[in-house]
Amino acid sequence: MSKTVADVMTADVITVKQETPLTEAIKILAEKKISALPVVDDSGKLAGILSERDLMWQESGVEAPPYIMLLDSIIYLQNPAQHNKEIHKALGQTVGEVMGGISLTIEPDQPVREAARLMHSEEIRRLPVVNEQKQVIGIITQGDIVRMMASDY
Repeated sequence: MSKTVADVMTADVITVKQETPLTEAIKILAEKKISALPVVDDSGKLAGILSERDLMWQESGVEAPPYIMLLDSIIYLQNPAQHNKEIHKALGQTVGEVMGGISLTIEPDQPVREAARLMHSEEIRRLPVVNEQKQVIGIITQGDIVRMMASDY
């Protein structure tokens, strides 16, 4: 019988809320040696994911978008709205200002094979596991799947 996501996932997942100070979330990531935190609302429903990738804006900063001047007018060569979004992320002070949106989730009764397929095809490293009410009940990572594979040998 093939294993389900519930058999392999990390059930005691650490979560944060959108209003959590970014410094607190960064400390959790570093101390627990994890690469992402599910962000939940007051009822435990998934609101987004804060990953190490989201935090890179804090250190790398944002460069002005390329533009040209033509007859005293500035013409941006990239979407200025995207630039504003990047600035907001780089200057964010709370998890909600910096986190990524909800990408994909998986339910606990799904086969591990489906989780692996999703992670591979979407090039993501983790999937939040949610119940029928969309509340976070766990997380499954590539590492969880590799450890399952190792235990099968």
